[in-house]
Amino acid sequence: MDFASFLFSEFLDTPVWFWLAFIGVVTAILVFDLGFLHKEQKEISARESFLLYGMYVLVACAFGAWVWFVRGAESGLEFFTGYIIEQSLAMDNIFVIATIFAFLGVPRLYQYRVLFWGIIGVLVFRAILIGAGVALVNAFEPILFVFGAFLIFTGIRMFRKVDEDDDIENNKILKFLRKRFRITPQFHGTKFLVQQPHPQTGKLVLWLTPLAVALIMVEIVDVIFAVDSVPAIFAITQDPFIVYTSNVFAVLGLRALFFALSAAMARFRYLQTALAIILVYVGIKISLVPLGIHIDTLLSLIFTIGTLVLGVLYSLWKTRNDPPLEVQDKPVAAKDLESTDAPHP
Repeated sequence: MDFASFLFSEFLDTPVWFWLAFIGVVTAILVFDLGFLHKEQKEISARESFLLYGMYVLVACAFGAWVWFVRGAESGLEFFTGYIIEQSLAMDNIFVIATIFAFLGVPRLYQYRVLFWGIIGVLVFRAILIGAGVALVNAFEPILFVFGAFLIFTGIRMFRKVDEDDDIENNKILKFLRKRFRITPQFHGTKFLVQQPHPQTGKLVLWLTPLAVALIMVEIVDVIFAVDSVPAIFAITQDPFIVYTSNVFAVLGLRALFFALSAAMARFRYLQTALAIILVYVGIKISLVPLGIHIDTLLSLIFTIGTLVLGVLYSLWKTRNDPPLEVQDKPVAAKDLESTDAPHP
């Protein structure tokens, strides 16, 4: 097979050159982001966060327009609908990450580094989950009933948790890390791993830093939220290319918006209610697919945007007199992370 034939051969029902174009675009913006815009370690302001988010949105829109042009209006509309749904559902993820950073006291100077390397995990884990989901749907379409029921259940559960606070102190992931790994009580710049003497033997051993703990927790949170968001887009399309590309562009954009959103997270108090409504709607829509009932994609796009906008506007109106929430950096105390149960060499 020559190179031209390889480019036009299909992988997951999509020509290879489509996938290469997508990989090329994502690689270029990540290199530009880390290698040029954030080559030096620095705090990201809300203004820069908005500008960076705007850049990612423009790239996503340009890519969606290209999909629309080369694959037709239906594929283009599916991309943009999936993109909006994924952005909506991923917003809750951003607030959880902000809570993790606040609890671990991750300085704003280092937060972007954790978010950036977390993107690598997103690219890998989303690909695995989407591949598994597509395989399940192709092998047994009624699995969409299970996806739909799960999304409806998650949406209803989200309604009930709107006023509850996440208890990071009792988080099972954090407890596991404390018990199984040696963790330094203080940060070591941008390092995720450091070598330090064992407190009992004096031998140099490998320790996790709080920055590594933050990265691990962020990656696991990404996977947990992907279990909700990935099935949601199957209500729009089962095309692996559309599902994966819209997922990745949505997550890339929201990571860029993190510093603007996290500083005002208290103002979006009722956004979770809007996300719950979207989840229930998407769950119903995906459950109807095996029955041959398809809700128009444009209607889904309008419903998603409308619900999200109403949730944001209502939140801003209800909290208009609230004092702004400032994200404060706090030093991490030894009791926060150190564990006497850490494994011995």
